[in-house]
Amino acid sequence: MKVSQRSAVPPFAVMQIIAAANARRAAGQDVINLCAGEPVTGASDAVRERAREFLDGRSLGYTEALGAPLLRAALAAHYERWYGIDVDPARIAVTTGSSGGFMLAFLAAFDVGDRVALVRPGYPAYRNILGSLGCEVVELAAGADVGHAPTPAMLDAAHADAPLAGLVLASPANPTGTMIDADRLAGLAAWCAAHDVRLVSDEIYHGIVHDPSRWPGATAAHHLGTGAVVVSSFSKYWAMTGWRLGWLLLPEDLLAPVDALAGNVALCPPALAQHAAVAALEPDGYAAAARDAEQYGRSRAVLLARLDELGWHDVAPADGAFYLYADVSTSGLDSRDWCARLLDEAGVALTPGTDFDPVDGHRWVRLSFAQEPATITTAVDRIVAWQKTLASCGR
Repeated sequence: MKVSQRSAVPPFAVMQIIAAANARRAAGQDVINLCAGEPVTGASDAVRERAREFLDGRSLGYTEALGAPLLRAALAAHYERWYGIDVDPARIAVTTGSSGGFMLAFLAAFDVGDRVALVRPGYPAYRNILGSLGCEVVELAAGADVGHAPTPAMLDAAHADAPLAGLVLASPANPTGTMIDADRLAGLAAWCAAHDVRLVSDEIYHGIVHDPSRWPGATAAHHLGTGAVVVSSFSKYWAMTGWRLGWLLLPEDLLAPVDALAGNVALCPPALAQHAAVAALEPDGYAAAARDAEQYGRSRAVLLARLDELGWHDVAPADGAFYLYADVSTSGLDSRDWCARLLDEAGVALTPGTDFDPVDGHRWVRLSFAQEPATITTAVDRIVAWQKTLASCGR
């Protein structure tokens, strides 16, 4: 039987590594998993208790396609609290994770053949979802010299080849952790508005920022009137990865299309997760998330203090999120081989950069420090010892 061409996307290597790490753990081996962008704490007590209340005494039928009104109202209040922005709850679409949000936004905004720009290194699902929908992905090589973010000059050059229909941004970014400040975001949003290009802003790591002077973070919610879309999630700051709950902030022209698509694609997001997530946006939920973010900062400090021992160079600054992206090419190994051997020989799982950059990613790896500082310390001890063994035996 025929298999669709649109399904011919590369597998997400991090998921394969997670599977390999889990298999080793199931076999009784000691594995430290630093490959997944998954907070170790999980959802807060406040969220779990709210879920128990609904499981014990309330019906969990379908909600509205764009989400339960109470959660949409709580999210609107969140934007007022964090950013001082008045957001109409009607502009908020609750989604099945940010992944479901990207799918709905891309389906609503872009047609087959549309050219959509994004930076590399970057989150691979952008590229793969767009490709599966028949869009032409325009990758912009964005290194440390430009803060791993696009510039108007890059966009001018890409747009001159053939008109762009969209630009996908992320701040804080995965895998680099780098951030785009408010002035730079405003400039990129203005460029998009002037060229009739749809800006899609991935803001799922907002709240996880390691320099307090840089928070509140820049948000494209200020630019909804120019056609921008914001994508966010409960997965990272609120540590609700498996609850599969995200949201979109939508401009006026995408409200009806996303509503229609959402009802057909998934009927509604997970009802239990929606009701429980309201508690994440209450004082106890915010307090728990803030404690988690402080822990990521301590784990980050452990890593940064030991970079000389690790011997990694060209390390991205990790201003936000919980990732360290580093060049390990001095080992002489391709990053896939480097990660495979690290897991086999030292019991530590990291992600090869090939997931995030199909051109230069063979030199880079990503380490997730969404773990306790003690776990990070043990992992670094293992990596340092393994690298010394690797060097002494000439690989």
